[in-house]
Amino acid sequence: MAEAVKVAVRVRPFNQREISRKATVIINMIGNSTEITDPDNPKATPKRFAFDYSYWSHDEYKEQPNGYLEPVGGKYADQKRVFDDLGRGVLENAWNGYNCSLFAYGQTGSGKSYSMVGYGTNKVFVPCQQRLDQHHRLAAPCYQVLRRSSCQGEGNSLGVEACDEVKVVVSKPCAHTLLLFHCIVPISCEELFKEIEIKRSTAVKGEEYQVTYSMMEIYNEQVRDLLNPASLKVKGGLKVRQHPKQGFYVEQLKAVPVHSYSEIDKKMTEGTKNRTVASTNMNATSSRAHTIVGLHFTQKKVNDSGKSMTKTSVINLVDLAGSERADSTGATGDRLKEGANINKSLSTLGNCIKALADQSQGKKGIIVPFRDSVLTKLLMNALGGNSKTIMIAALSPAHINYDETLSTLRFADRAKAVKTVAVVNESPTDKLIRELREENEKLKKLLESGGIPASGSGGGDGGSGEDAEIWKQQLEANKNALEEMEQSWEEKWAQREKELLSELEVEKKQKDKENTVPHLSNLNEDPALTGKIIHLLDKKVKIGCAKNGKAPDITLVGLGIVPKHAEIQNKNGVLLIPEKGRVLLNGTIITSKKQLKNRDRVMFGNTNLFLFIDPKVEKRDSPLPSFEDAQTEIAKNSGLNKLAGNGKSQEDLLLMEDLVQIWPMLGNANSMSEEMDKKIKFEIILVSPQARGEKHGRTQVFVKLKNLATKNEFMWDRDTFLNRYYMMQEMYQNFVDGENISAIAKVDDPFWEDPSTEMLIGCVHVYLQSLAYMIDMKEKLQITDFKGQNQGQLDIEIFPCTKDGKEIVDDFVDDPNELVGKEMHVIVKILQARGIPKKFKMSFCRYKFYLDDQPMKSAEGTGINPEYQLKKQLSFTPITKQFIEYLESEPLVIEVWGRQEPRPENSELTTEELMLKDKNKVNKPQQEETDDEDTEDMLQIDGQKVAELAMYKRRLERAENKVKKALAVVQKAKKNNQKMISVEEMEKVLSSGSRLKAVANIIIQTEKIKRATDLGQNVSQACSLQ
Repeated sequence: MAEAVKVAVRVRPFNQREISRKATVIINMIGNSTEITDPDNPKATPKRFAFDYSYWSHDEYKEQPNGYLEPVGGKYADQKRVFDDLGRGVLENAWNGYNCSLFAYGQTGSGKSYSMVGYGTNKVFVPCQQRLDQHHRLAAPCYQVLRRSSCQGEGNSLGVEACDEVKVVVSKPCAHTLLLFHCIVPISCEELFKEIEIKRSTAVKGEEYQVTYSMMEIYNEQVRDLLNPASLKVKGGLKVRQHPKQGFYVEQLKAVPVHSYSEIDKKMTEGTKNRTVASTNMNATSSRAHTIVGLHFTQKKVNDSGKSMTKTSVINLVDLAGSERADSTGATGDRLKEGANINKSLSTLGNCIKALADQSQGKKGIIVPFRDSVLTKLLMNALGGNSKTIMIAALSPAHINYDETLSTLRFADRAKAVKTVAVVNESPTDKLIRELREENEKLKKLLESGGIPASGSGGGDGGSGEDAEIWKQQLEANKNALEEMEQSWEEKWAQREKELLSELEVEKKQKDKENTVPHLSNLNEDPALTGKIIHLLDKKVKIGCAKNGKAPDITLVGLGIVPKHAEIQNKNGVLLIPEKGRVLLNGTIITSKKQLKNRDRVMFGNTNLFLFIDPKVEKRDSPLPSFEDAQTEIAKNSGLNKLAGNGKSQEDLLLMEDLVQIWPMLGNANSMSEEMDKKIKFEIILVSPQARGEKHGRTQVFVKLKNLATKNEFMWDRDTFLNRYYMMQEMYQNFVDGENISAIAKVDDPFWEDPSTEMLIGCVHVYLQSLAYMIDMKEKLQITDFKGQNQGQLDIEIFPCTKDGKEIVDDFVDDPNELVGKEMHVIVKILQARGIPKKFKMSFCRYKFYLDDQPMKSAEGTGINPEYQLKKQLSFTPITKQFIEYLESEPLVIEVWGRQEPRPENSELTTEELMLKDKNKVNKPQQEETDDEDTEDMLQIDGQKVAELAMYKRRLERAENKVKKALAVVQKAKKNNQKMISVEEMEKVLSSGSRLKAVANIIIQTEKIKRATDLGQNVSQACSLQ
């Protein structure tokens, strides 16, 4: 019977980033329903979702002295509760012979790993073993908070004190394991092995219980076996095959026998270390990789009729990549938005979930695109086949992650509708073996006969070469399965035990050295990958990349690593000596030898970041510096902190966060360009909202692409750069693997930008106060770019008119509120531009007036003095208070866009030489180039003050005319010997009894404007960093 996927959501506490940004909570949970409030519209009704479980883990907890988060009241969901609800079901299904799948979904940092495997003191377990015939040391996380405990295991009582290691050994595992804390994966595995051990103690002949463990990663549509380092070097990754009965599987994936969770934890650590090496070697981003852990549980029993029965269960534990990447980082309008393999898996997963949900609702003709990505092929059973499936969606509580959290909730909501049909995987053992043998014989005959059936009937030319390849693959898969079934568990374990003892001895020696010898410990953006690579510094070591078969003492791979990169000496202190490579110490480039101190941060090249640890000094009495700390330090020492303001405001914090993220990527992109000789250079640009053609907002990070061969320049927003960056990584990996990247078409090259791409030349901000007084404005205003530099002049006219388009000249008002409820007609003319930079072969302008949804766009003009001749009459009936406020306070933003002249790439210099030339040019003081002498000498003053001055000038002129008329009335009265002037006659001249005061105010304000000394250029906050 079909069964719906079980879906749970869990919200975590604020992290440090959210606390520093004074985040507010937007998530609320009532029972099994979850609500999310839009922070931009807090009064609106929250969006509500219902799930099987809604876990509130944000607050209402108490931290115990050992660090465990304990509930205070009934709302907080701790690790134990999550396990009781979800983990126990996984165990029960496994014992019953069902396949099980457990997904963790959510944006990076939302708490996926916390629920799955836990971390810190919410994960710690201490294994207890029998017959300690050989010592082995296991590092215990958060050892300083452990308390003496004991486990009443058979023949052993283990006491754990506040020390950093526990001496245990694996000879034959004991089921008695002390679990201090709980989370789904560790306790599920522990409970499984505990039950296995109990059953083994009373097992009869023919009864066996077997567990094997596998671990793979999918990155950039390639599969890597994390338990087999050799597979990391396989070009294109391991092959994904399809078996008619087994479905999709990974060829040559290693599965190792395990007896306890401690062994699983060791293999998980080993896999994580290999993952760390792979991500560094591949210049990969770990948050964009999917990890799949597989537990294959087999039970063999003799039934009542004496037949040997085999029951199997495959438990898949899936940690998906950060879901904020599912939409290609939101790179709207980028021609390569969907071009990268790296984006494919999550987007295809979303498409599969949607299609499955539509199918469950009875929609016809729905095709589920499982075959469109490697991830969905391997999860086909979990999503639409033989499996009982659970999904945990991890949520951030913070308002700053609203979009990502809402996306996660919607994905989880769709997943509820997916249904699977799980069956018990149980068959007679001899039948399974017989069927495999029969199928093998059939496949052999097909291969021998070229695909013609043995009887010879049916005619035809036999099977194709493609069919033969498929038969060979199936035959190989069947052979492996047959060997697996025929080999006894004792034989498998005997082989594994030898490997294990060897591993334990190596690990013991390594741990002993780490406790005494200074060493480098890796830092990674993913905390789970930090501290997995250790380089001991017990002698003089050479650091660099391998060349011509010669490897240095510490071989590094990655961007910016050269053969003779650096040297470290351990003599009277540890000395770091840079040689021919780029070395950063605590965020600063060094060129001479420096003595290393405990917890120093060292970076080699662009991607190899380490922490120096001196065990004689290190006390672990405070948190170690993190990857984010080190990157922030590098960014600040690069001068980024000066660009991000004083760092106290929310805008400064947001800006600094973006800078810290983009800065290392920028360096990597330039290094990739240099190595692949792309002749492209990237620079960070900070652009104000005004320079982007917006009225409000915060300064944002943009990236300038400079084609060093053609001199063309383009601007990418943050999302476009991120999307292109991940595609650059993909291209670079292919380049390292020896592929001919020169054959890639330009339109598919992430470094290439079409010269015809529209580029924002600059903006003009036209302040409209004069319209509020029914006064025209006719000005030549400066076009300014993101740096606030002059890019020419724009000739504009804006004036009030009658309904039929005739300009109104004298009918002005002194109080704009008098217009409320009346009608207004306005003509906007953009006539021409003067002094546009020569590199733009054509240009046009566009704007939105008031509440316009679509911009008004001019015709395209050519040359440095283009004609636009854009004229538009606008009508507003009736005039509202809101419209008056708009005229008085909001500018009309006119954007000027252009297309650059295509130029041949005729440079014979390499990218490295061009970059050096460009750097030298930037470092020389230069006069900004302009194309029109008139624009060079133009007075650069603030646009709003220009508008105000023009408005007051016109109001003054018209007021003076009224005063002259009033004086004429007075002079006429004197001439006629009149001693009194009627009020009615004077009102005819002034139109209002309050006008004289208004005129006086206008004169005073105009004089203030004239005397103002701050009419200098008020440019947007924009800077360029390389």
